[in-house]
Amino acid sequence: MNQTLTYKKIFYFWLPLAATWLMMAVEGPFLSALIARMPDAKFNLAAYGVAFSLALVFESPVIMMMSASASLVKDYKSYLKLKKFNLYLCGILTAALIVFLVPAVFQFLVIKVISLPKNVAELTYHSLFFLIPWPAMIGYRRFYQGVMIRSNQTKKVAAGTLIRLFSMSAAGFLLYNFSGFTGSSVGAAALAIGVTSEAIVTKFMIIKTVKNLKNQNDLSENLSFKEILNFYFPLALTSFLSLGVQPILTFFISSSRMAVESLAVLPVINSLIFIFRSIGLSYQEVMITLIGEKKINYKILRDFAFYLAVFLVALSFSIGFTPLSSIWFIKISGLSIELADFALAPYKIIAFIPALTVLISVQRAVIMISKNTKPITGATLIEACGIILCIFIMVRIFDFSGAVAATTAIILGRFAANIYYIPFFNKTVQGFTNFNKIISR
Repeated sequence: MNQTLTYKKIFYFWLPLAATWLMMAVEGPFLSALIARMPDAKFNLAAYGVAFSLALVFESPVIMMMSASASLVKDYKSYLKLKKFNLYLCGILTAALIVFLVPAVFQFLVIKVISLPKNVAELTYHSLFFLIPWPAMIGYRRFYQGVMIRSNQTKKVAAGTLIRLFSMSAAGFLLYNFSGFTGSSVGAAALAIGVTSEAIVTKFMIIKTVKNLKNQNDLSENLSFKEILNFYFPLALTSFLSLGVQPILTFFISSSRMAVESLAVLPVINSLIFIFRSIGLSYQEVMITLIGEKKINYKILRDFAFYLAVFLVALSFSIGFTPLSSIWFIKISGLSIELADFALAPYKIIAFIPALTVLISVQRAVIMISKNTKPITGATLIEACGIILCIFIMVRIFDFSGAVAATTAIILGRFAANIYYIPFFNKTVQGFTNFNKIISR
């Protein structure tokens, strides 16, 4: 993609990716709304939130596979190498989740270490069984989606996610109405069915693209597993650090003031804010794919990101600071008036994070283009440490409620990561400028 871009071209390339992330973001509010309308809603919402956060930890090493395949798959040889690497990784993560579910291991880590209330822990345990396929299915489809994005087939990515959303919704409705499952198990089972359906469909969608790769000339220089590991390990570690902080947050929330209420409302808050954050996350692959070999499209992509960040924050604030909050938390999400009132303050705190998400997507994309992924790990380590330090201070010293402490810690940690990226980002952008000056001569 070396042609000069316009905002219109960026928008039409980005729109299917944004729709993909947006459809995934809708899963959370939909399932939370179902669970909130089932028996023992407070405890099941808490258990669903914990189960999902634990599943994300096991999924975390494969989350960056989309960016990896969009960056590294240049021909059929590199496709096969990265595919094999991805299959090994998915197998290891699935085995790790199964070991985690051994009763003695689970009880030690979740009840004794995290200090989750026993009734919530039991609901969480049963929910996680439905999520055993989750890490492998996520890694499988994200690998193929990255190949699609590199081949300028973003509409196929959105189509696959539409099938995931339909499958998840249908499964959720059927389980809600006709099964004897608890609310947290309904949510987990519906998620697993949705992502498995998407992975299967994506496999069929990629057939033609793979055939085209076979017919192209080799562009990569025998991509090795060592090169893949050197590129991907910092990305996997980044995701693991970012999502691995969730159990630590759960630990502090479980021992905080209003612990069960906090655990109950956080899935609802996170699923709402993720709707806006997801649109920002979708921009990372846009930057990687459209910036061009000569990096000539950087400025217009940067400007598009700025307008996107302003738009997302305006939408986020429109819910948190207007009467729309009552409509969302009570009528749509199904929270009681007491829980809805409790959720409002932490949501207002985290409402600005969509802008920081757009910023970090641009920063990560630019640094990944330079093939230097180590600063990404450093930034995530800063973010994770910042989150842990903040929630420790707010819960243990100042006795804040768990929800307020968690949302404050998340936004301060992300802000610290954004600041850490600045010198690496500026250096890389300066390299783009110097390269274009040399080319123009």
